[in-house]
Amino acid sequence: MKRILSILSLISLICCKAQTLPLNTILRNIPQGSYVKDLNHELDPYIGIYKSNFEGNEITLYITKQENKLEKSTGKTYYLDALVIKYIVRNNSGVILQDTQNSNVPNIELYSIATRPYENKIIFYYSGTNCGIGWGDVFLKKISATQISWEYRPDSTSISDNCPLTADKTVYLPETDNLIFTKQ
Repeated sequence: MKRILSILSLISLICCKAQTLPLNTILRNIPQGSYVKDLNHELDPYIGIYKSNFEGNEITLYITKQENKLEKSTGKTYYLDALVIKYIVRNNSGVILQDTQNSNVPNIELYSIATRPYENKIIFYYSGTNCGIGWGDVFLKKISATQISWEYRPDSTSISDNCPLTADKTVYLPETDNLIFTKQ
């Protein structure tokens, strides 16, 4: 009996092991509980600290790679390797306007959801600032070993009814395309 239980346990472990898929797997082809892995190290060249200036503000991006990031999307739960961006925006006097790098701001997320290797691009989901204002997509394009191009396309700038009146509703990320960031 113990031998049968051991064999059944082993079979169960083998069957329950998550399937590993390449980074560019189409969402509809990702089975529940799978792991979408950066097998070809496509994300690695983007890792680092980058700076740019836009309309008098200095933006510093801190790009790291997170492996096995839990993703819940369209009724599926799976894991993926993703680039995560934390950032600091300072005005021309050096005053910090928004800081997701040093403060724990759990409601603001900016992480990669897809790659376009043929265009040298990574696509990011931006949850928006407080109350989700400005949520949308950010596209980073690798120009050289030290430069990336930034494009931010907000999908919504409306304020929800349950947003506190005191919440900072300003989107500090630059809403533009072809903004060049330089690696530090």
